[in-house]
Amino acid sequence: MPANLYALGAIALWTLLASLGVSLKHVPPFLLTGVALLTGSVLALPVVLRDRTQWKIARATLALGVYGLFGFHFLLFIALRHAPPVEANLVNYLWPLLIVVLAPLLLKDVRLRTVHVAAALLGFAGAAIAILGSGGDSVSPDGGSWGYIPALGSALIWASYSLLTKRVPAFPTAAIGLFGLVSGVLSLLCHWALESAAVLSAQDWLLLAVMGLGPLGAAFFLWDKALKQGDARQIGILSYLTPLGSTALLMLVSGRALTWSIGLAAVMIISAALLGTRAK
Repeated sequence: MPANLYALGAIALWTLLASLGVSLKHVPPFLLTGVALLTGSVLALPVVLRDRTQWKIARATLALGVYGLFGFHFLLFIALRHAPPVEANLVNYLWPLLIVVLAPLLLKDVRLRTVHVAAALLGFAGAAIAILGSGGDSVSPDGGSWGYIPALGSALIWASYSLLTKRVPAFPTAAIGLFGLVSGVLSLLCHWALESAAVLSAQDWLLLAVMGLGPLGAAFFLWDKALKQGDARQIGILSYLTPLGSTALLMLVSGRALTWSIGLAAVMIISAALLGTRAK
């Protein structure tokens, strides 16, 4: 399967995340992340049970995986608590742009051309229009703006993790399950230390299972396949379809009519994707 199809599969699953998150907004965020990541790690078990060497990876590789999966969510949740959610989410979606611009710095034999930068900027502009045009709460919970720093940090973590997986010793995609397992345990420890206990209903568990098997499970495996086989610059540009699809789906689920901003954002992001993926 072409790498871009793996990337589009991950992106399609990530578009579900915001809608699922709204349905589970009463669940403490670290509890939600911990349960979902542990559920997603189960997807690797059939492979690992057949071949236990799939999880025998270098410590540096495991550290990188936990840095990516746990570090990204940890800083993102801090940002959403201390900065306006809509704007913090927009800052977080700098990660596709960072993948494009950091690729020549972190990867050998990768050069950045003007067309890649132009496509990345066009995609980010489209993402900004999609997110800000959808409206939302722009009042910071604590009246401050320092929460933008962890939002930027989470974007930097995901971009650097995505690129550095090509720098560490080769590891099987099944190892993503180990990343999720360790990250899930750390998230549950954060829940125990920082959040109040919560009682979950049967529907909550069902939605958590869907989130774990999809956006916080299968998506990571597909993303790893895409990064191993594809061009990081093209994949980064394609990733702007995530905020577009996520915002559009969220508006449909909440019963809000799609606006001109979504249409304009779609044209800009699809144009950016076509421009970036056709570049040699």
